[in-house]
Amino acid sequence: MSVETTGGTQAPAQPADTRQVIRPYGDTTGDGMVQLSFTLPIPAGKRADAAALQLAGKMGLDPASVVHAKPMGPDFTFFIVYGRVGHLIDYASIPVPEERAYPLLSSQEVNLAIRGALNRRLVVVGACIGTDAHTVGIDAILNVKGFAGEKGLEYYREIQVVNMGAQVTVEELVERAKAEDADAVLVSQVVTQKNAHLHNTKQMAAAFHAEYPTAVAAGMGRPLLVVGGPRFDTVTEEDLGVDRIFGKGTTPAEVASYLVHALLPGQAVQDARQAADDEGEDGR
Repeated sequence: MSVETTGGTQAPAQPADTRQVIRPYGDTTGDGMVQLSFTLPIPAGKRADAAALQLAGKMGLDPASVVHAKPMGPDFTFFIVYGRVGHLIDYASIPVPEERAYPLLSSQEVNLAIRGALNRRLVVVGACIGTDAHTVGIDAILNVKGFAGEKGLEYYREIQVVNMGAQVTVEELVERAKAEDADAVLVSQVVTQKNAHLHNTKQMAAAFHAEYPTAVAAGMGRPLLVVGGPRFDTVTEEDLGVDRIFGKGTTPAEVASYLVHALLPGQAVQDARQAADDEGEDGR
């Protein structure tokens, strides 16, 4: 495409600007203000505040101010710093995340699919491994009370849940999964200091792969290995040796739907969805 100039010559048209430039918002739109928190290994005081401001400046905050400083024992200080950054983001250049690769199923559809494909209950063993004593994640997925208004896997009548709780060793988990003939193993890792969650998960995955050396894949000789927690966004399933990673905010329905998707034939899911639709129509 070209445009005519006043001299009669043709000049190429400028391409349309498709960028969507955004900047942080603090007090007013586009002011570039951000708030961040961190801990420094120094005693609280004016010198510590100066150190925090120097760090903020090196991170690109200008001007910056310490809005909160609290001693964490005698040798550490926790800071909250507020300041302006000059960085811009082209939001249009950020790719849209991939959609879920499987349909989100209702509890009725999950139950029908399992019953139709297995003719038995699907066995799930869950635990927090290593020194992790935080069961809030695994309980949110497994317990009947569930999470975010959804019932946990114990609510599904075609799923048999074995919740081993917290601080379970890898050896205990493998032994229990074998004893229960588990179809899937769900591990929650909330403690992330020194990347303990990554170390524990790799150790768990390696133990299961060693215990089932002739397995072809998940559901074909060994249990499906699923891990969840708030700090797994920097690694992939291949990095850890597991079949699926779930992040923060995952609901029981997402996990149940994935188990069906990963362990059962696709036709079983289609039949279950159709059967659920038929039952719904019959009830109207």
